[in-house]
Amino acid sequence: MSFPRAAHAALAGQPCRRWRLARVTGVVVIIVTLAGFSLSCGSSSSGNSTAPNHNAYVTLPSLGSVALLYINGATGAVSLGAKTPTIENFSPFGLALLKSKKLLYVVNAHADTIETFNIAPDGTLTPSSASPTQAGNGPYAAVIDPTGQYLLVTNTAGSNNDGGDVSVYAIDSTTGALTEVSGSPFRANSSPTEILITPSGKFVFVSNPDIGMVTAFLFCPPQSSQPQCSGVQNVLTQVSGSPVFSGLGASGLAVDASEQYLYVANSSASNLPLQSNIGNISGFNIDQNTGGLSPITGSPFTAAVGNNPSALTVDPSGKFLYAVTPGSSFSIWCFTITSTSGQLVSVQGSPFSQTAGGLFALIDPTGNYLYIGGSNGVAGLTYNSFSGAPAAIANSPFPTGVPPGKMVLFE
Repeated sequence: MSFPRAAHAALAGQPCRRWRLARVTGVVVIIVTLAGFSLSCGSSSSGNSTAPNHNAYVTLPSLGSVALLYINGATGAVSLGAKTPTIENFSPFGLALLKSKKLLYVVNAHADTIETFNIAPDGTLTPSSASPTQAGNGPYAAVIDPTGQYLLVTNTAGSNNDGGDVSVYAIDSTTGALTEVSGSPFRANSSPTEILITPSGKFVFVSNPDIGMVTAFLFCPPQSSQPQCSGVQNVLTQVSGSPVFSGLGASGLAVDASEQYLYVANSSASNLPLQSNIGNISGFNIDQNTGGLSPITGSPFTAAVGNNPSALTVDPSGKFLYAVTPGSSFSIWCFTITSTSGQLVSVQGSPFSQTAGGLFALIDPTGNYLYIGGSNGVAGLTYNSFSGAPAAIANSPFPTGVPPGKMVLFE
């Protein structure tokens, strides 16, 4: 069951604002159409000629391999490096890089395990003696907490009646070996996929596309001194009122730089009767004391054209939110984040038609580059730090041989 899920995911002023109401399955939804509103302060996009060359890793599920990528710091161009040998019953998908950059953890969706790789000085990978570690049922995505002491993995099938959970592992500081913490796995409602931990390490959010919801947790490891963890017994505890409805196909997650707002890509959500395109983005206020979520005024937000946004990323300054869709027509939606309210406002020219994809989106903070996973490999773009407008890097997309699963930057 876990392999088909992973394989499917790998291959799958404001005068112009118009407020409208739509009723979808008995729920009143406010949809904001964001078209033609200009925030442009410039039109050119550029990289960073002083950024150093560095590496990245990408999973290749259908090849049973993890590939090393070389990133040119001056141009953002990506070239394919060594791949791990193809291993039987190895379908790598989610991955997480240890803070020390000495170990890479890779979710094996086929065997329900977590594989650990040593990282050599030249970036090449070799299996660790601590590998593999038994995972939950249907492991999907992985993330490491900001301290580098815990690995969190979503399990789409799970081992409880809710149908999904999150496994949490303590990372040995010397060997990198994984030990599942007491109480793990933790219930996370139906079929959890994407997972995000806030930069402060206070909260964890998980998307549940099957039910169009988001599950929120307090993250309280034993050594935590956060006020919200007082009296909390488990490493993960669902917050009151969780899960909350986001929209059909809730998938990609992103949080703003201040950690005040959470954004969720609803890839299958209908915008009828207001407009015919499919998909929108929900915005939530994050209660800084409890982790509870409440809708941002005007949410959900959508673009005038373009369909099925599935992955999100926020630029390091916290100014822009990017949503990516499959294909190349109206495939990149770019919004500014209103710092005082969290509302999204479309930048001039958005949505942009670039060869992109809906598999993942991430920004390389060392060089002002945006990387997007699609069926043709990894698309690379620069983006204008004033207007947010993206522009393709020469020779993009950069082929990976087969569609990638997930990507992590060696920053």
